[in-house]
Amino acid sequence: MNRINKALLYLALGIFPYASIAQDKDTPPPNWYNLDFQKDGIMGISTEKAYDFLKNKTAKPVVVAVLDGGVDIEHEDLKEVLWTNPKETAGSTKDNDGNGYAGDVYGWNFLGNANGENVDQDNLEVTRLIRKYEPKYISVLPSTRLSEAERREFVAYQQMIGDYTSKMDEAQFGATNYSRLKEDIDGIVASTGKEPKDITKADLDKITPSNDRQKMAIRIIKKELDKDPFDKFYDSLTEGVKYYEEQVNFHLNKDFNPRSIIGDNYDDASERYYGNPDVKGPDAGHGTHVAGIIGAKRGNNIGIDGVANHVEIMAVRTVPNGDEHDKDVANAIRYAVDNGAKIINMSFGKAYVYNKQTVDDAVKYAESKDVLLVHAAGNDGADVDVTKNYPMKYYTDSLGSVQGEAKNWITVGATGWKQDVDLVATFSNYGYRSVDVFAPGVRINSTMPESTYKEQQGTSMAAPVVAGLAAILRSYYPDLTAPEVKDIILKSVTKVDQKVTVPGEGRSKKAYLDEISVSGGIVNAYEAVKLAEELAGKR
Repeated sequence: MNRINKALLYLALGIFPYASIAQDKDTPPPNWYNLDFQKDGIMGISTEKAYDFLKNKTAKPVVVAVLDGGVDIEHEDLKEVLWTNPKETAGSTKDNDGNGYAGDVYGWNFLGNANGENVDQDNLEVTRLIRKYEPKYISVLPSTRLSEAERREFVAYQQMIGDYTSKMDEAQFGATNYSRLKEDIDGIVASTGKEPKDITKADLDKITPSNDRQKMAIRIIKKELDKDPFDKFYDSLTEGVKYYEEQVNFHLNKDFNPRSIIGDNYDDASERYYGNPDVKGPDAGHGTHVAGIIGAKRGNNIGIDGVANHVEIMAVRTVPNGDEHDKDVANAIRYAVDNGAKIINMSFGKAYVYNKQTVDDAVKYAESKDVLLVHAAGNDGADVDVTKNYPMKYYTDSLGSVQGEAKNWITVGATGWKQDVDLVATFSNYGYRSVDVFAPGVRINSTMPESTYKEQQGTSMAAPVVAGLAAILRSYYPDLTAPEVKDIILKSVTKVDQKVTVPGEGRSKKAYLDEISVSGGIVNAYEAVKLAEELAGKR
């Protein structure tokens, strides 16, 4: 969830001057994640400086798979950088290339069926697990005799119930208060006789509040107008209402289960051939935004410039509005690997896991085929050395004990554009062992469906910055292996010689980046290509 939505909820109650709002008071330069600190004074990744270094070198196209909620393949800034399957015929119901996926011209959709129906909303994993275990354990007492395996399940179930209850309480509270606030503000908008995009502080000054709730609403609007136009605030408010209502109606609703739409046998993790070729799906906002950060056409004077040139975006629809299914993630990884992707971006994650083994096996398969996986660290402001975020780079056994680490995996936290104590995004997860690097992820402007553009933020935006950098390295230095690309990216980071505020609700702790990540820095494209050139010269 965008942190400003939660901030607005507390502002609506008059109790919470949230830190993330203060962080957003300034506006970053356009395309800031590609800028250079020495030249521009902005904590970007020096993309343009890197391309200047590479200007006399040739490159080969690299396929980057975007495992996400869908990609708008008609977008003006993406349609020229899409991967296409040369052996497949668009619109055909036949599997022309015999790979098991009929009509997969631009990728594949594991969230649909052969009739063209698609899953949009889905549960959180905790909801699914409670639905699975509730019939068995809802009446069990702590004193009930259970086997060791059942005891572990029962304890996990009890923890899930606590987490689920907390989430549902927050969602119901948020849905109620957001709806009330929006109702009040809709009344104010109507009284001005203007469209949201045209409303100013002067319009608000003319309104005489009829009650305390309207007075509070006007105060909130004026506060937001200090940094953003009214329509941006209004859109954020509308998103907040939608977010909490979806939590209550779908994500946390134990009676809602859309999996039957797909028609697979969900418990058969070996089943691979299901879905349809609709890679856009019903909601392609998140995936289209991610794809643009990686490779929106550079230098075309349209929209934005992605990080990577010489890139081909493969769209693999994997993530619904809700938590992804482990079976779909595993199959999406295998599909991307088998169809030529050399980098896979995974801007998703969840707190619980259903079948980690099947995902681990797919990650190992990608590792065996020299494919690099880039994963978002998550947006809970948590230490993921302690609070798990799945999928992860660690292979585990059935008891959760670590049995190794993927050598082809990079986990990415998010940073802002200023070198100050709030450099690390307030929402970003972190971890001395579990988060490899940081990258720009605050107020990133990128592509959205129907050839539009929008700012979004999250580690979901930081991961594709790194995936784009990896694509630069693998296109200009095609002999580099996935572990070598990872090593170069981690060794070439920009170090920051100051403590930063550690994310979390308290925000009172300060630390150096090397205390909250493996590399201790922010990715730097220029330093990475220099290091790659140095390595290539030794071969």
